[in-house]
Amino acid sequence: MRIRSILPHNLTKATEHKLMFLIHDSKELQYIHAFLLKTSLHSNNFIIAKLLRNFPFNSSGNLRYARTVFDELPNPDTFLWNTMIRACLNLQNYDECLSLFRRLRRQDNLFIDSFSLSVVVQACGRSNFVQNGQTIHTQVLKLGFDRDLFVQTGLTEMYVKFGWVEFARKVFGEMKHPDLVSYNVLLAEYVRIGEIDFARQLFDKMPQRDLVSWNIMIHGYTSLGCCSNRSLSNEALRLFDEMQLAKLLPDKITIVSVLSACGDLGALRVGKTVHKYIKMNQIEIDIKLGTSLVNMYAKCGDIANASYVFNEMKSKDVFSWSAMIMGLANHGYGGAALDHFHAMIYEGIKPNGVTFIGVLSACSHIGLVNSGWKYFNSMRDAYGLEPEVEHYGCMVDILCRAGHLNAARNFIRNMPFKPDAIIWRTLLNACKIYKNLELAEEATSQILSLEAHNDGNYVLLSNIYLQGNKWEESVNIRRKMNEISIQKVVGNSSIEVDNLV
Repeated sequence: MRIRSILPHNLTKATEHKLMFLIHDSKELQYIHAFLLKTSLHSNNFIIAKLLRNFPFNSSGNLRYARTVFDELPNPDTFLWNTMIRACLNLQNYDECLSLFRRLRRQDNLFIDSFSLSVVVQACGRSNFVQNGQTIHTQVLKLGFDRDLFVQTGLTEMYVKFGWVEFARKVFGEMKHPDLVSYNVLLAEYVRIGEIDFARQLFDKMPQRDLVSWNIMIHGYTSLGCCSNRSLSNEALRLFDEMQLAKLLPDKITIVSVLSACGDLGALRVGKTVHKYIKMNQIEIDIKLGTSLVNMYAKCGDIANASYVFNEMKSKDVFSWSAMIMGLANHGYGGAALDHFHAMIYEGIKPNGVTFIGVLSACSHIGLVNSGWKYFNSMRDAYGLEPEVEHYGCMVDILCRAGHLNAARNFIRNMPFKPDAIIWRTLLNACKIYKNLELAEEATSQILSLEAHNDGNYVLLSNIYLQGNKWEESVNIRRKMNEISIQKVVGNSSIEVDNLV
């Protein structure tokens, strides 16, 4: 052990200084602690205190031993109390964080400072300890820290995490001179809970913005745009343009968010421009950035470039493989998708749920019913993954494409949870192809109970009746649409213009 070689019989200032930088884990701390106790050095408590201040609290084991050492100190100062409280917060031991704070409150000879309060407030927010959070806010008021910027920022973050947006805005509004950190904290919390409009209002009012501010907003628009609203992804690209006009250079966080927006929108030209920027500035393509590029190219239909980036990646994880498998499966390369899956397993990488969506989609596109069943069953049997509704939907699609409509209906009826409208619509589309009116009516009845005002469901059933020469039934469906004021939504398409879609 390196420490053994520098421990003399008497500790000098130079030796103390060396120890501060040599301690890396609890074993080294234990050795020093034992040495000090054994030699009964007069300055042992002082040295232990200094060691704790520099101790790497990076695991629960380290924390437990450091806590043991801490409890033996006769008079730890506020800084040491804060060090231990902060360590508990960083290791997500929120109960212990609060317990230490309460003990600190009972120390007659010590004063709680703004750091103590801000840390314990963060613990309450992250653990959703609502009652404790309110109690500590009361203590903040009693102790006169309600105008401390550090504490106010923590309270703001805490209330947003509770979902109490109005309380958060009130605390933030009471700040005399909120700094950039305070703005970014509230901005990030608004984005985290999906309050993108509140976030944008705050962003527009900020007296100054740094790269963190821009990244928070761009990521917010991208994360919400991918699942609900394409216009939000477009807004992410607009903000990216504005950020460049503000003379701020994007970092990897920016680039990953922008590539995600490009993939959601099919904005291949913008995505290629970003990729060119990466090359020109010699930005290292790590796993996360490489996966983002693969995902963007795959979603935009450029499988050649997706494959090129994927093959050039030095390291790949399950997300990289899954992005490539999904891209191949969704663009008609089912065989290649399955080949990649087997290569991934050969590399010793365990698949996840997304991987199997790609694998099952590949089976669906190339008509591999038996293989689809094999992969579906292997999720639970070989990899310990519980199939979710998306995987059941893929199996329904496999059966329907192969014309096994009755098998698909029975599979749906025996699902462990209620099938959604997408699954029933998959069956309904197959009924149109294979002209099965009986099943079409059953599927439509189920869909309308879930989506009574979706015009596409009525139109599809009406067309199925027309296909089967049931003119009266088709007219009745159209009449019903008029009676409940359902109109067919006009379709639209998108093109890229000036780096927007």
